[in-house]
Amino acid sequence: MIKGNLKAPSERADWSSEDVNYWIKFKNVRHLTVKGGGELDGSGQIWWQNSCKINKSLPCLDAPTALVFHRCEKLRVSDLTIRDSQKFHVVFSQCANVKAFHLTIRAPQWSPNTDGIHVTGTQDIMIFNCFIGTGDDCISIVKGSKNVYVKDIVCGPGHGISIGSLGKKNSEAHVSNVVVEKATLIGTTNGVRIKTWQGGYGYAENIVFQDIFMTNVSNPIIINQHYCDSRKPCYQQNAAVAVRGVRYKNIRGTSATDISVNFNCSSTVPCRDIGLQDISLVTPHSFKSLSSCINVHSAEEAGTVFPSCNGIKNQ
Repeated sequence: MIKGNLKAPSERADWSSEDVNYWIKFKNVRHLTVKGGGELDGSGQIWWQNSCKINKSLPCLDAPTALVFHRCEKLRVSDLTIRDSQKFHVVFSQCANVKAFHLTIRAPQWSPNTDGIHVTGTQDIMIFNCFIGTGDDCISIVKGSKNVYVKDIVCGPGHGISIGSLGKKNSEAHVSNVVVEKATLIGTTNGVRIKTWQGGYGYAENIVFQDIFMTNVSNPIIINQHYCDSRKPCYQQNAAVAVRGVRYKNIRGTSATDISVNFNCSSTVPCRDIGLQDISLVTPHSFKSLSSCINVHSAEEAGTVFPSCNGIKNQ
């Protein structure tokens, strides 16, 4: 039980090199329940100010994640507020049979790398009824994760709900069987996103985004197989993490960018088996939005799809 408010040390000097990666960590625990209505305050301001993403002249150093669960099974996490983490707020790493619900996660829009819930190497996880607003992804799902179910999420500000990034530094990554439904995104820099680096390998497959409402969201629907979040330019590579079997259903709202459906897929490992059904995305003044669909093979549309990816461009 976590009741009351727990506040992390505010000065970086208070952290030893051994524990700089996390604040609170549970490891190798089965049948664990963490709840109680309390608040975890990561005191992240000094870490953000000294981030290389804020100050380009500084070296890129690691920072603590507020709450980490590693190799836990039959885990329940609920009824907590986590705010202002130094880095990620909640991480599920190599866990199984997880339910995370009734969580409120908050950090300023400008705070770097403050993902709300980060899922890595985890299977059979349900995340539902959460309010998340941070400076990075509200939810990020990365390599080794499968059977992920996300429902009833309010996201914003932040970078949206993301699968990836995958394949960084020519690495292998696999993500499969992901459902995101009944989500509301408000003012985020991306909506529902799949992002992969050039040079990686593996796949992201069997993914469904459905019943999603967006308000003033940039890049509402996006697949980017040329993702590059690096100080140095990313050079062209032929290898890529395959993206296939992705369905978008009943996604509506307003786009802050002219292009609301953006599939920027690899010419050598193109996106395959992409489905769009009942899509309606317009600009805030109800003007038409556009689509950009490059290197998408075997795509299907059903119902009313606006903007459409008909006339898909293959380069």
